[in-house]
Amino acid sequence: MADASENFHSLHYQNIGYLENNLDLENNGNLIKNKDSADDHQHHRRQVLRTAHNMSSSSLRKKSDLSLLENVRVGFVRRTLRNINEVIFGTKLSVLFPAIPLAIIANCYHFGRPWIFALSLMGLTPLAERVSFLTEQISFYTGPTVGGLLNATCGNATELIIAIFALSKRKIEVVKYSLLGSIISNLLLVLGTSLLCGGLANLKKNQKYDRKQADVNSQLLLLAFLCHLLPLMFRYSSAASASPDAAAFAILQLSRASSIVMLIGYIAYLFFQLKTHRKLFQAEEEEVVDGSDDTILEEAVIGFWSGFIWLAGMTVLIALLSEYVVGTIEATSSSWGLSVSFISIILLPIVGNAAEHAGAVIFAFKNKLDISLGVALGSATQISMFVVPLTVILAWTLGIEMDLDFNLLETGCLGFSILITAFTLQDGTSHYMKGLVLMLCYIVIGACFFVLRAPFQPTDVINLGLMKFPSGEVIES
Repeated sequence: MADASENFHSLHYQNIGYLENNLDLENNGNLIKNKDSADDHQHHRRQVLRTAHNMSSSSLRKKSDLSLLENVRVGFVRRTLRNINEVIFGTKLSVLFPAIPLAIIANCYHFGRPWIFALSLMGLTPLAERVSFLTEQISFYTGPTVGGLLNATCGNATELIIAIFALSKRKIEVVKYSLLGSIISNLLLVLGTSLLCGGLANLKKNQKYDRKQADVNSQLLLLAFLCHLLPLMFRYSSAASASPDAAAFAILQLSRASSIVMLIGYIAYLFFQLKTHRKLFQAEEEEVVDGSDDTILEEAVIGFWSGFIWLAGMTVLIALLSEYVVGTIEATSSSWGLSVSFISIILLPIVGNAAEHAGAVIFAFKNKLDISLGVALGSATQISMFVVPLTVILAWTLGIEMDLDFNLLETGCLGFSILITAFTLQDGTSHYMKGLVLMLCYIVIGACFFVLRAPFQPTDVINLGLMKFPSGEVIES
């Protein structure tokens, strides 16, 4: 009996040891699988290039409640409802979406032109934010390089589409005003508001940012300013005064050549950002992704083709509303008693890019100035080095004579905005006084274009730098 009992206990302990070994192997296997899964997930996250533009827009997004959609049994209907919920209701600006059908109805039933203009501007605000969201979703499937190129193309789609429609109607002054206003708005209003709010919210903290990105953007902005300044200086040179017609042709040729150079510089900047020095633009991304902010999306929530279809639809809506804005801007100017220059330089950039601007200010409150600077400087660089020269080239292909001569007052405001921004960001630190000064500069420039409404005489063209057309018509700057 004793031997039988010992054998029983021996077999019992052997079985227990065998089970423990199996459990250890299984746990180790699970740990390895979980580690591999985590590594794959981390690799998937690293494959998405989160630019400052995308991250600023992500601060306005909200998580969607998909619990009710789980009860829908038809797969196609459930996926469609989920996409609608993510795209339409996945933003804090969803309350502005009704302005889109209202603008269309107002145009179809011939409401007042100012109403169409105002509703179109309100509708463009959420559309611009949703384009940023959709380009980010597509980049989850295409990889960082293609996603970065897509974001570079669609980042300022609103300004580009408005410029194209204005060009098609030969409203060159509206094109120049709107693009100039977008650059000045980003440099002075967006950056100034971000630095001011960030400084007041973090008075007891040391506010620093990476100067490397700011230096690169400042250099490109100074190159763009040079390309605008040379045609203006050429017009006031002695050679131009001797033969105005020949000078106008020379300015046009110089502007087209400068536009090609600017596009080459922007392509080199994209290669610098997406390939050779990609880590400079990803340092801020890692800081945000590793944080506890739950508004940052870490994985795709819609499919590739769904995102592509939604992006195409949003682009069509932006084109439609942009056509309304361009077609009603003169009537709105007369009705509101504001000059076209003030509406184009001040109102259009503020309302059209409100979502992007709000995102930059939100991250400044969180003392993440690298993102705020990336939004303001990145957008200004993209418009000055890509949208403006591309518009000149498009006008060239359409047989429209558009140059880079933005007239004396406008070019002076552009150059001053670039220089004061470069001086503000030269030391790598920030406080609220810097933001306040930038905002005050923007207010002064806005007041300048607000009072610039008096008609001028043709004799003042040479002295004040106004645009004179062959028919003799003079357009006030």
